[in-house]
Amino acid sequence: MTKPAEKTQVSWTPALKLTAWYLGFIMLLSLTFSVFVYRVSLSELERGLRRPTVGGPMLYFDSENSYNSFRLERLKQGEANIRANLFVFNLIILAAGGGLSYFFARRTIRPIEEALEAQTRFTADASHELRTPLAVMQTETEVALRDKKLTVSDAKETLKSNLEEVTRVRSLVDGLLRLARNAGAIEKPVKVNVAMVAEEAIGRVEKSASLKKIEIDQELALVFSRGDQENLIELAVILIDNAIKYSQVGKKVWIKTYAEGKHAVLMVADEGEGIKASQLEHIFERFYRADGSRTKQKVEGFGIGLSIAKQIAEAHGGLIEAHSELGVGSTFLVKIPKV
Repeated sequence: MTKPAEKTQVSWTPALKLTAWYLGFIMLLSLTFSVFVYRVSLSELERGLRRPTVGGPMLYFDSENSYNSFRLERLKQGEANIRANLFVFNLIILAAGGGLSYFFARRTIRPIEEALEAQTRFTADASHELRTPLAVMQTETEVALRDKKLTVSDAKETLKSNLEEVTRVRSLVDGLLRLARNAGAIEKPVKVNVAMVAEEAIGRVEKSASLKKIEIDQELALVFSRGDQENLIELAVILIDNAIKYSQVGKKVWIKTYAEGKHAVLMVADEGEGIKASQLEHIFERFYRADGSRTKQKVEGFGIGLSIAKQIAEAHGGLIEAHSELGVGSTFLVKIPKV
């Protein structure tokens, strides 16, 4: 079982490096602005103090030299005040800029790290799923080759088993390719009868339903959408097939199509064991399969079907919802724009 993805923790080192770049740029602007303000203020101060005056302050000084000394002292004091104020200003910018820089650095890096983490997790999960059938085939083949008394019948059984594993691997690879190629992408959208989509999907899973003696109750109202008919059929097959897989023998599955506001709705409901609330939000994640979440029986699969279904629904401008109650069953709703 693939565990739910934990909340991504932003790495300190990249965040701090990006913070340093942001803060460096902010301080460069601040210091440039401060130099400009310093020069302009000092120039204005010098101009004011050196302006010729008649009477006024001169009345309080014994000589012109005394007055010039006073003006020079005032100039130095004003210059010191300007420097002090600009120093405080830059300290404030440094503190505030540092905090804001770190905040935005974390926000910038988080989606990048989440994407990298998802890619790493996807690769690890895919490798794990591929390793199992390959290991089974290798073991069975090695045992058969070492058996000096191997009969044709035993060899056929080994080949049959290997063929089953090859089929599973091919199924997984096909699913991975669909996910990698943005499953459900619409090249030439056409008008699609959602009721006919459901009928076709039901036809493709009737054999699986009959083997488990599951009755499919269908209520298909005429409703149309635009998109790729084959992709929508695949979406419906995934949902109905899951409902059958996770239902016990003799249970019932409901399929409905209807219009709701601006949407065409496909509903698939089952009488399975339901899904725990803590697991419900993760069921559309790649490779997620919760042991015992829906049924106590062993269910074959890789946990990528619902991921593909979600991509198909979103590619059609819609969404897919899941509602479930333990001991009662689960309901999946696909809502896509109607025409």
